[in-house]
Amino acid sequence: MLLFLILLLTEVLTFVVLRQHLLKDSKTLYNITILLNSLLSIWLWIIYIKYSSHRSFYDSPDHVWLQMALSGMICSVVLPRMIVIVFHFIGRLINLIRLRKNVHLKWLTNTGFVFGTIILVITLGGVLIGKHNFKYNNVSLAMSNLHPDLENFRIVHISDLHLASFYHSSEKLESVMQKITGLNPDLIVNSGDFITFGWREFGRNDTILSIARARYGKIAVMGNHDEGIYNPDFTEADLTNNKLIINNLVSQSGYLMLQNESASLIVGNSKISITGVRTGGRYPHIIHANLDTVLKGADSADFHILITHDPNQWINEVAGKRKDVELTLSGHTHGMQMGIMTKRFKWSPAQYIYPNWDGLYENDNQFQYVNRGLGVLAIPFRIWMPPEITVITLKGE
Repeated sequence: MLLFLILLLTEVLTFVVLRQHLLKDSKTLYNITILLNSLLSIWLWIIYIKYSSHRSFYDSPDHVWLQMALSGMICSVVLPRMIVIVFHFIGRLINLIRLRKNVHLKWLTNTGFVFGTIILVITLGGVLIGKHNFKYNNVSLAMSNLHPDLENFRIVHISDLHLASFYHSSEKLESVMQKITGLNPDLIVNSGDFITFGWREFGRNDTILSIARARYGKIAVMGNHDEGIYNPDFTEADLTNNKLIINNLVSQSGYLMLQNESASLIVGNSKISITGVRTGGRYPHIIHANLDTVLKGADSADFHILITHDPNQWINEVAGKRKDVELTLSGHTHGMQMGIMTKRFKWSPAQYIYPNWDGLYENDNQFQYVNRGLGVLAIPFRIWMPPEITVITLKGE
């Protein structure tokens, strides 16, 4: 109800602002602006009505997509309108104090329009372009004492698919899976968060995910969203059932799901040990298994990979503490889906929560790679923070 009132109020006040600001100076500009504003309103209200009248399961793909679409419209349309409204009526208040009734400060209203338009253009660009602007990052990892048979061993690392992100664009996900196979990986690793709220989001994407193939197979772990804890309709029994179904769907997608356990790969005369950690909870109370317990099941190997969804676990429990883990693969941060990404400089609000939020990190010949993810969460756009597929190639020093 509150959201409805906010949307309705901004509709009315936006019309008032346009009338007061444009009608007297240019009826043509006023009519054009009213037309464009009306088209945005129709789009916004269609999504709102569909979302508010939705009666299916909370974790159905269409419901999750509608949630993201509505939040995107709020960021792209409602927020810019609010900025214009605030600037405009501040100007009227200033002139009222000056005893100049029914007059607003045009320059202040124009400033609001400029800021609002910038936000609209940036967010729409993040939806139409940024969300599926997939980047393939190639990383050569120089390792001391690397077994000769692991030279040029290639790992494709993906993460955070949040499959409802591809509800209306499954062909894009299919294209990515085909390209991953074309990279001829030795191993594919997925560091979790296949879904956002529950198992129904998976839909039939197990068929699409199975397209990606690697010489030595595919391995995955569960992220905190995969646990189902964000679904307000889930009971304790539903949470248990969700984990079982997600595990089954991921397995049908061709992955070996590691849940606080280890697996081994024989590559020539060398052995790779891979340990996967389940992640639960929500920020700031992220929980995961104790590595001292989990790694007891790991075999002695020439190279050890740890897969943990939460990048902070590497900082807290691995770097400088467990020399038996050479490479850790994580996700979770999404790079906050917005920031600045250039060849020489990168910044995101994510760095204030996760010190290791994107890319490669090193501590005394121990490495961690944090993947920005393929999908989107909560908001349906990425602003200068493209989705990522990482190709890690092992090299001996």
